[in-house]
Amino acid sequence: MKFLGKLIIWLLIALLLVILAFYFLLQTRWGARHVSQWLSDSTPYHVTFDAMDHRFSSPSHILLKNVTFGRDGKPATLVAKAVDIGLSSRQITDPLHVDTILLQDGTLNLSPSNAPLPFAADRLQLNNMALNSPETGWDLSAQRVSGGVIPWAPVAGNVLGTKAQIQMSAGSLSLNGIPATNALIEGTLDNGEVTLTTVGADMARGSLTGNARRNSDGSWVVDNLRLNEIRMQSDKSLLDFLAPLTTVPSLQIGRLDITDARLQGPDWAVTDLDLNLRNLTLSQGGWQSDDGKISMNASEFIYGSLHLLDPILNAEFSPQGIALRQFTSRWEGGMVRSSGNWLRAGNALVLDDAVFAGLEYTLPENWKSLWMEQLPPWLQSVTLKKFGASRNLVIDIDPDFPWQITALDGYGANLQLAKNRQWGVWDGSATLNGAAATFNRIDVRRPSMTLNADASNVNITELSAFTEKGILEATATVAQQPQRQTHVTLNGRGVPLNVLQQWGWPTLPITGDGNVQLTASGNVQADAPLKPTVNGQLHAVNMDKQEVTQQMLGGMIK
Repeated sequence: MKFLGKLIIWLLIALLLVILAFYFLLQTRWGARHVSQWLSDSTPYHVTFDAMDHRFSSPSHILLKNVTFGRDGKPATLVAKAVDIGLSSRQITDPLHVDTILLQDGTLNLSPSNAPLPFAADRLQLNNMALNSPETGWDLSAQRVSGGVIPWAPVAGNVLGTKAQIQMSAGSLSLNGIPATNALIEGTLDNGEVTLTTVGADMARGSLTGNARRNSDGSWVVDNLRLNEIRMQSDKSLLDFLAPLTTVPSLQIGRLDITDARLQGPDWAVTDLDLNLRNLTLSQGGWQSDDGKISMNASEFIYGSLHLLDPILNAEFSPQGIALRQFTSRWEGGMVRSSGNWLRAGNALVLDDAVFAGLEYTLPENWKSLWMEQLPPWLQSVTLKKFGASRNLVIDIDPDFPWQITALDGYGANLQLAKNRQWGVWDGSATLNGAAATFNRIDVRRPSMTLNADASNVNITELSAFTEKGILEATATVAQQPQRQTHVTLNGRGVPLNVLQQWGWPTLPITGDGNVQLTASGNVQADAPLKPTVNGQLHAVNMDKQEVTQQMLGGMIK
């Protein structure tokens, strides 16, 4: 029995010596290399580390140096100078679930294809790490990341697990192409739902703070978001710049504040933007709101040829539509002011008033084609209940028929300017007059026009102007049918007889000043020439009592 007892003691001593030898070998490069090779050969993972360090002063921690870990045939999930593993009594029942894992000075790739992983921890800590998220909807690249995930339990398709608390800071990062520095994120993960209780970062020479929630279906709820002194330049058009707002299933905004922002793209820019938006949900290309509001002002807004100075906008959102409480802006050297409503029922824009004062506006070269283009589906009709114009200069530089009107004044009521997504003058009345005008190099004074429109016709009941020596007066009717059949009656008293030559009528055989009577009709259509449809008769008498009568059929004098 004594011999058996001594044998057991010697065997235990030998086993202890083997364990101690193995323990010390693991802390050498030779031992680390062989253990790494054994793990790589025995598992579907590639594992390497240079050395293992263990100190009896901290017996529950194992330190691995210069670690590389990842699935076979794929980029490494982890590369770190040091991995500190904290053990606990739990290793007796669950050897691969440790107390803490501390990753230092390396890179962690959060690719869904890397999960699940064979181990977990009550706490995953990062210290001066880089994070990347390839193959996800979050194109994230972050540097100098520190923080933690509690607990850390990777599952298939999710490296961070399904339920965890997160607190991380990053010295710099780029999220979906947007760079930021000094970022801080605090929140939770809960089965696909991401709650960000605190978000903060310095970005685009400004700052961002807020809190939000991403639901499992990909929709977002932004409770509060504040952007301050943002300075951002983009290579995208304005619609492409705003496109991310429409790509998510739903975006619910509780409150959005933008202060002193400057944004710029290739054909758009806004400076000194202040914006407050509340209670608005964007989804499926539309919006919903029960009690939403927007207040916005800027020093300058540019979109293509549109250039607004000091625009101010205040509006309210409701299930019925948008109540435009105020819109004012300096534009083209003058001022624009309006208020009204956009009604969801019928997609109708009804402006209570619209005022244009002091403009110096040159029409776009393609304004006629723009006038004929169909409006978007959300704008079926446009109505001005009250219209006013004062001291405006309007210019058309069309080389075939240039014109301009100086000191243009006017007023109107119940003008329907769009119907069934098509511009026109479909209803209402208006009176316009100017101090002077030029129509295809013919100067006139005090031009004036009064019109009334209904479902059948646009009736121009008064159209007059003083020429160099006389006066022209006319009336006209334009049918609302697609043919746009137009009838014109014009009388000129004491006017130069060649006054109509610059406006398309052939040269008269008599000259001088005199009286003119013209009746004509034709079809004013955008996709067909006018001249072949014109039929009319002109009678002229000069001061010498010379008379001429000309008849036009199909645009030709007979």
